[in-house]
Amino acid sequence: MKHMKIGGLMTSNVISAVPATSFREIAKLLAEHDIGGVPVVDEDDHVIGVVSESDLLAHHKLTARDLMTSPAITVHAEETVADAGRLMVRRGVERLPVVDVEERLVGIVTRRDLLCVYLRPDAEIRRRVRADVLTDAMDLPGDAVDVHVLDGVVTLAGRLRRHSQAQMLVGLAERVDGVVAVVDRLTSHEDDTRLTSPTRTPQDTSW
Repeated sequence: MKHMKIGGLMTSNVISAVPATSFREIAKLLAEHDIGGVPVVDEDDHVIGVVSESDLLAHHKLTARDLMTSPAITVHAEETVADAGRLMVRRGVERLPVVDVEERLVGIVTRRDLLCVYLRPDAEIRRRVRADVLTDAMDLPGDAVDVHVLDGVVTLAGRLRRHSQAQMLVGLAERVDGVVAVVDRLTSHEDDTRLTSPTRTPQDTSW
């Protein structure tokens, strides 16, 4: 399945600071560019920290070196939007510097950028579910079940051969970029998910 990558969402023209950037200069950068924080980079463009608005408000120190939160929490351009979102929530940050394979700054992504994924048109989400999930991932016809999408909510209805297929379909559909929720109205001919224990007789018991 194809997932939107951070490289497709990030802002490439990054406003950054160096360790010697002063408190006043950082405050001016945030105000002029209407941003909530800046990555701090060394002479090789490696991200060594981040200074946010809250850092400025909590500490009136002189330079970025003293103000920054370090080490910086970064993400690579090839990582998925879902992975970046989970990282932001887990670490409680609003933005992530994006780095290349050599850990050099190439962009920045914010929570607002990630939320844009959920503005994907319903028709595009429906096409992705049918093509990427049903056809590519599950090797089923694109019209094997009915796929209805409204405001990012996917409703799956129809009958599949096995219950395990229905479970897989729901799970994969939930991971499609832009999907808010999945409503499961699927049925199956065969429930292959229940574990059936063999019937034991007294003669089968070993003493």
